[in-house]
Amino acid sequence: MTPAELAAASATAMWEEDRAAQGLGLVIEDVAPGAATVTMTVREDMVNGHGFCHGGFIFTLADAAFAYACNSYGERSVASGADITFVKSARLGDRLIAVGRETARFGRSGIYDIVVTDAAGDAVAHFRGRSRAIGGSLVE
Repeated sequence: MTPAELAAASATAMWEEDRAAQGLGLVIEDVAPGAATVTMTVREDMVNGHGFCHGGFIFTLADAAFAYACNSYGERSVASGADITFVKSARLGDRLIAVGRETARFGRSGIYDIVVTDAAGDAVAHFRGRSRAIGGSLVE
């Protein structure tokens, strides 16, 4: 299996069990070794009383791109830490795009940077995730 095929197979295996991503309407747009793009459209149940998307939903979108990127090598990995900076508010109907890229990978650990933008390309959030491989394979 090529690295690209392994990344796609890993994403498929994860998606089948990822009820949270499915329930939020996340869409896995692209997965490659060490990278992933995930989108989400802000729904009515995701906005607060001010009409802005709750930060937790934006974090979840970024975390999904992080998870699909760090698990793209077929090894089971989990987050060992993450930080997010919210830059701009999102509103009902906005299509958010989270693009994650591997910054460093060494041994069982990795660092991934994810930028969440709106459809106009404006930054909504910057997320940095740290991963740790826990053993086991996502694909046989």
